[in-house]
Amino acid sequence: MVWRRFRRHRLALFSTTVVASFILVALIAPWISPYGRDKVDLLSQFASASTSHWLGTDELGRDSLTRLLYAGRVSLFVALLSTFLSAIIGVAIGAVAGYYRGATEAVLMRVTDIMLTLPTLPLLLVLSKMLRDMLALQQMLGPNLSVVIIIGVLTVFGWMPIARLVHGSVLSLREREFTEAAKATGASGWHIITAHLIPNSMAPIIVAATLGIGARIIAEASLSFLGLGIMLPTPSWGNMLTGAQAYMWRNPWLAFYPGLCIFAVVLSFNFIGDALRDALDPRARVRTR
Repeated sequence: MVWRRFRRHRLALFSTTVVASFILVALIAPWISPYGRDKVDLLSQFASASTSHWLGTDELGRDSLTRLLYAGRVSLFVALLSTFLSAIIGVAIGAVAGYYRGATEAVLMRVTDIMLTLPTLPLLLVLSKMLRDMLALQQMLGPNLSVVIIIGVLTVFGWMPIARLVHGSVLSLREREFTEAAKATGASGWHIITAHLIPNSMAPIIVAATLGIGARIIAEASLSFLGLGIMLPTPSWGNMLTGAQAYMWRNPWLAFYPGLCIFAVVLSFNFIGDALRDALDPRARVRTR
């Protein structure tokens, strides 16, 4: 039933193909690209598209297509993993708060509200300071430390919307007959939450998580573009845009291709999220008309 409703959205089906293609190509990047991610060839700086370099080369003679593929691996990995971790935290907090009510609900939801009110600019400043402090540590732990930091930051500051969503859903479900029946059989609160309440709240969770992936791709790209995100030599679509700034007028394709990837993937996830919302909860579409 859900699949039949979902496949009516032709645009969502096409978007699913786009996202799947990006993920597949990113995963097999080492096997389809003849060049290394950081292979420098100063004799081939700013080479135009050719049979040797399909998308040309950058200011260091590195193959742009190879960099784009590896950057996609990083950007998609950061977005997907941070969304998954945020969903786990948000579901746990929202479900516990909604089921147990009382002081537990008051504390957890007040923390959620406080996190939601934190201003963006100070967070960026804190993140910038954190990354600068980690520069020395990065030399010891490797260049992927900034990836771990960005995933952590996006997770810590991204679970609140799902927590509020699950909290509202559990408040409604805890009064339903199947919950009362489970209580009557002596089921524990943990069993009721994991076996009854969370499974019946999965539809809005899936929709929110899908829409959140696009938002995290933009967040990672924005932070990297500002120099506060993924640090070189690890490529991401955001820091590829940063590197292209100085050559925007001379070689616009250096910014065009990563920008196009961000646009296509984010738009596709948004279309998929909208279609999932209509497929999992047809009444939502009626209510929004």
